[in-house]
Amino acid sequence: MEKIWQGHLSGKISKAAESFNASISFDKKMYKEDIEGSMAHAEMLGKYGIIEEEKAEKIISALSLILSDIEEGKLEITDEAEDIHSFVESVLIERIGDDGKMLHTARSRNDQVALDTKLYTRKKLESILSLTKGLMKAICEKSKEYEDAVMPGYTHLQRAQPILFSHHLLSYAFMLERDKGRIEDAIKRLNQCPLGSAALAGTTYPIDRAYTAEKLGFTGPNRNSIDGVSDRDYALEAMSALSIEAMHLSRLSEEIVLWSSWEYKFIRLSDNYTTGSSIMPQKRNPDIAELLRGKTGRVYGDMISLFVTMKGLPLAYDKDMQEDKEPLFDSLDTLEASLVCATEMVKEMTVLKDNMMRAAEEGFINATDLADYLTKKGTPFRTSYRISGEIVSWCEKNNTVLSEVPLSKYKEFSPLFEDDLYIAIDLKVCVDKRVSFGGTAKESVEEQINYLTSILEEN
Repeated sequence: MEKIWQGHLSGKISKAAESFNASISFDKKMYKEDIEGSMAHAEMLGKYGIIEEEKAEKIISALSLILSDIEEGKLEITDEAEDIHSFVESVLIERIGDDGKMLHTARSRNDQVALDTKLYTRKKLESILSLTKGLMKAICEKSKEYEDAVMPGYTHLQRAQPILFSHHLLSYAFMLERDKGRIEDAIKRLNQCPLGSAALAGTTYPIDRAYTAEKLGFTGPNRNSIDGVSDRDYALEAMSALSIEAMHLSRLSEEIVLWSSWEYKFIRLSDNYTTGSSIMPQKRNPDIAELLRGKTGRVYGDMISLFVTMKGLPLAYDKDMQEDKEPLFDSLDTLEASLVCATEMVKEMTVLKDNMMRAAEEGFINATDLADYLTKKGTPFRTSYRISGEIVSWCEKNNTVLSEVPLSKYKEFSPLFEDDLYIAIDLKVCVDKRVSFGGTAKESVEEQINYLTSILEEN
C-alpha cells in the first residue's frame, strides 16, 4: 500500500521500522470517528467552494458506504496500512479515484489524529458517565432494600460506632457523584475541535472551523492551532478522572472481599460473581471483586505512562504522541468493563443483616454513647470519656458487654447512671440519635437517598 507521505521520501523503510512505526493495530478502533470527521471536513470543503460541491458529495457518499461496509463486516481493516487514517483514505481513492485525493485538502494527519482521538474519548466518557450513574442507582436501591440493617462502623479497621449499612454503602454513591462531576468536566474541556489546525500553523484555504466543530458536536474550535494538534490534556484529565473512580471501585471491592469472608460474613455474593477452587470444594472466591481491585493498578499505570510520554515534548506534534492511544484506550475499556461488573455485583449481593447486628453487639461500639449519656447529665466530656473507658476495661476483664452490666456496677463508676442508660446505649437508639446532617440516622439516610435519586433524575 502506497504511503500517504510518499513523495520527497521513497516510502520504503525497513520492515522492522515499518512495524515499529505503525499504529493500525490499535487506532483502528477509531474507524467510525475518522470517517465521521472526514465527512464533516468534505462537506465544509464543498460548502465553501474549496473543492467542487459535487465532488464533496461523491466523497461523502463513498465514506458513508465504507463505514457501513466496515460495520457489516464486508470490509476488513488490514494491517497493511500504517494507521486508520491512511487505510480509510486509501480505500476511498481505490473506490472513487482521484476525487478521493481531494479529501485531505486543508488538513493534516496531525489535526485528523487529534480530532479522531477526541471524538473517540468523548464517546467512551459518555458511556462511562452513564455506567457511573447506573452504579449509583444500584447502590441507592440496595441501600433502600436494607435501610434498617445495623452494622459496626470502622476506623483503623477496628469497630468504632454503630451505623446503618445503608449509610456506609451510600458513601460510595457520593464518591461516584464526584466521579460523575469530574467526567463531565473532562468532557467539557475536551469539547474543542482541532480540525482545521492542519499540521500546526493553520491553512491558506478559506475553511470554516466553526462549521465543522458544530457538525461534530463540539462547542467550538481550538483557538490556537499549535495547541490544537499538540494538546493531550484532555486524555490526561480523562485518565486522571478514571484513576480516581477506579480507586473508589477498588475500595468498595476491598470491603466486599472482607464482608464476604467467613470472618465477617456480612454479605453473600451471587454465584455469578464468585468462582470456586480447583481442589477445595467449599470455596466461594470473590474473584470479580479482587480483579476490580487489581485493575485499578492498571488504570494508574496507563495514566502515568502518558504523563511520562508528554512531559518533555517540544511543540507541536511529535511521533511520541502516538503512544497516547494504547494507554488511553486501555483505561477507558478497563473502567467501562469494571463498572458493568461492579454494578451487577452490587445488585445481586445479599446482605446478611443478622450477622451484621451480631457483630455490632460486640466490640463496645456504643461506648461513645455511654460517655455522651454522662455528659448530658452534667459530667465534663473528658471525665465521661475516662469513666466509659474504665467500664469497657472492666467488661473486657469480665467477658461481658455494656448492655449486660448491672446498674449497681455502673453506679460504682458514677452515681449519675440510672435505668435509662440501657435505652441510651441500645444500638438502634444509638443509630437513630445521630440526626446531624449527613449522619447515620434513618431519617438522614433517607434524605441522602432522595438527594442522589434527584441527581440521577436530572440527567
